[in-house]
Amino acid sequence: MAGRAVAYRRAGAGPPLLLLHGGWSDGRQWAGQLERLADAFHVVAWDAPGCGASDDLPPGAALGDYADALAGLAAALGLERPHVCGLSWGGGLALELCRRHPGLPRSLVLVGAYAGWAGSLPPEEVRARLERAVEESRRPPAEWAEGYLDGFFAGPVPDEVRAAQLRMVLDVRPAGAVAMIRAFAEADLRPALPDLAVPVLVLNGEEDARASPDVARRLHAAIPGAALVLLPDVGHVVNLEAPEAFERELRGFLTSVG
Repeated sequence: MAGRAVAYRRAGAGPPLLLLHGGWSDGRQWAGQLERLADAFHVVAWDAPGCGASDDLPPGAALGDYADALAGLAAALGLERPHVCGLSWGGGLALELCRRHPGLPRSLVLVGAYAGWAGSLPPEEVRARLERAVEESRRPPAEWAEGYLDGFFAGPVPDEVRAAQLRMVLDVRPAGAVAMIRAFAEADLRPALPDLAVPVLVLNGEEDARASPDVARRLHAAIPGAALVLLPDVGHVVNLEAPEAFERELRGFLTSVG
């Protein structure tokens, strides 16, 4: 990333699997998967620029700049043709990575994902989400973080799961988080979807209040040969709310890809 640090966590050995977290978060979102998938994969979970221990990108960065940083990390770690699994913002980033670096991903798993906000949501919804993010970034996260989590899960989750996600929201760096969201609000990846030439799984919770099942169905319909799985009674952060079901579907898909 041109002299800027990119932090990551990794575990295991085998085919490489890149895990891309969502907004208001960092690589800790995948802590359980790092532990449990390490029996079969070389699992790498990054902190996107502006998150966790990673440096910020320059002001005005677009989604493509994040994708280039991710490609640089894959090259630095010697990850050849990794499977790429992205949650929410990370799912859009996975699509942008495939668009800009089509020879890099072996497959894509899009979890609660969007074709960018501009490519998946009405303009008024994009504007409302961006305005909320900017307004909240001006206040201490402790004032709004709990309310933000209300849209993450379909129902009650174990205290430790909610606490883990809350810690990440409380740790956000406002400038980095807003930069990510601005880049995503502007992104419209729909033109790239018909040209995807890798296996793709679209995986969503049926009760997702952030990226609705209709968003998932539109992604699935636009990507040739994509598979679609909707998990009942599950919300947006699928890997935390329903880890067993998520990992079952992920393992099955990656095994079928080979």
